[in-house]
Amino acid sequence: MPFDFACPDWVERLEQGRPPMPDLPLDMVAADRAVGIYDNLRLPDVPGQPRLAEAGADWFRAMVRAAFGSAHPDTGERQVGEIFCLVPKKNSKTTNSAAFGLTALLVNTVPNAEMYIVGPTKEVADTCFSQAKGMIEADPVDEETGESYLQNRFWVRDATQEIQDRLTGAVLKIVSFDVRVLTGKIPLLVILDELHVLGSNAKAERVLAQLRGGMITRPDALLLIITTQSDEPPAGVFKKELEFARKVRDGKVKGSNLLPCLYEFPEALQSGDGKPWRDPKLWPMVLPNLGKSITLDRLVRLYRQALEKGADNEMVWASQHLNIQIGMGLHSDRWIGADLWPAAAAPATLDEILAQSDCVTLGIDGGGLDDLLGLGVIGRHRETRRWHAWARAWAHPEVLERRKEIAPRLQDFAAQGDLVICDDPTQDLRDVAAICARIHAEGLLPEKHGIGLDPFGVAALVDELAGLGLEGDLLTAIGQGTRLSPAVWGVERKLKDGSLVHADQDMLAWCVGNARTEQRGNAVLITKAVAGKAKIDPLIGIFNAAMLMARNPEAAGGASSPWDDPAYSLGG
Repeated sequence: MPFDFACPDWVERLEQGRPPMPDLPLDMVAADRAVGIYDNLRLPDVPGQPRLAEAGADWFRAMVRAAFGSAHPDTGERQVGEIFCLVPKKNSKTTNSAAFGLTALLVNTVPNAEMYIVGPTKEVADTCFSQAKGMIEADPVDEETGESYLQNRFWVRDATQEIQDRLTGAVLKIVSFDVRVLTGKIPLLVILDELHVLGSNAKAERVLAQLRGGMITRPDALLLIITTQSDEPPAGVFKKELEFARKVRDGKVKGSNLLPCLYEFPEALQSGDGKPWRDPKLWPMVLPNLGKSITLDRLVRLYRQALEKGADNEMVWASQHLNIQIGMGLHSDRWIGADLWPAAAAPATLDEILAQSDCVTLGIDGGGLDDLLGLGVIGRHRETRRWHAWARAWAHPEVLERRKEIAPRLQDFAAQGDLVICDDPTQDLRDVAAICARIHAEGLLPEKHGIGLDPFGVAALVDELAGLGLEGDLLTAIGQGTRLSPAVWGVERKLKDGSLVHADQDMLAWCVGNARTEQRGNAVLITKAVAGKAKIDPLIGIFNAAMLMARNPEAAGGASSPWDDPAYSLGG
């Protein structure tokens, strides 16, 4: 019967200093044997080279037990086929990965087995190899034989960063992430270090899928992913793996062979009022190696230094040392609305927004082949007069090729339905025009000034709209750059006073986090945080729509009389 990896009491376990994993019916003889091997390895770069029995920590021993004590006694199939461990920096991830690899070699009985420790960069791989090699060299010489057991058993090849077991022929290869090296392999063990770094690697998901495809033919295979939280909003393969691990932990996914071990605060402590995670008294919950590789006093000093350098540094520090998940971009010149954005979330579909609105305005921006075409929709609630914002984006395949660093993120948004990857050159224009025509047909657009567009480079879109009867005074050119300042300031104010909410879309939140402000005289200019890499077109679409909704329009279809109170204008 498959193991149940749900751990409903994970918060209590963290508070008690226990690993956030369920109790499993393990083969304790095999589990204790593996832990005994792990404990006898030595730290090569610490004075006195202590054994892991003294220098190691129980949280990692728990994973060693689960990994090597879960094999079925008759078939050899591992009940724990994968482990996903999320643990902050400075908790000896790389050192423990090296020790885990050596332990796997020493318990292995499969001839000529291949095992891999994969670092996201050459530097991480080099460090891991140095630790594994150092552990072998630190193995003490027997007084009677004058020989070291580990040095006799293992052949260390520095040139290729491989460690071969002379007894079984099995090889532990320590490599940086390379599609050519990993594709088509059927390894017995893969340890993937720092998966979050691969979140922007468009090939990472495909390679991981191929590794799993190869390992599925081996019932005794094991995949260990051990990583820190990302220092930017999670994306790509990292986001998918982390979200899946959480679902297993929370009991939402059954029948998986993945064991989650997630050292993170519950959401209430991560994002609650006043950021409760800032209290150092809570930090031990997510620091399993506390008192060994890191101390609380040192962390407090490092945190204060980051805090003095600004909010950006604070959040990056927290993501790496406390596994606080970042929701949006953190550059210091970010749009002030980014700080107000999370609290203004009001999840809703476009259909729901239209159903409750007395009037709607639309804004459109962007659309080059290596850019996004963004559509922003603002619906005004017929009773509360509150504005509700929603957006969608379109991208051509060229964007995924030219902007590989954001391709995994865009594919995430496409899977959520908030971004469309176009199948042909004019799909984006047709789709945008169809949405505009639908809202117009429902009588929700004003007779004039209902659709706002960037006045440059929109001829093809204007033609598409005209073909559906959307033309003349219904279309309005919206000045860009500093001319959008009234919308930027007005949306900020409405986010703060609660008179504007948004549909809680990850794609739009990403665009908000990408927005950078530049002061130009008395005006403000919204630009991209990183040219070419960070997209903001759907956000500009929202600003364009806001410029029109600020006119306090009345829908052509006969909506209820608009209020003339200035408090409900854009600046109110």
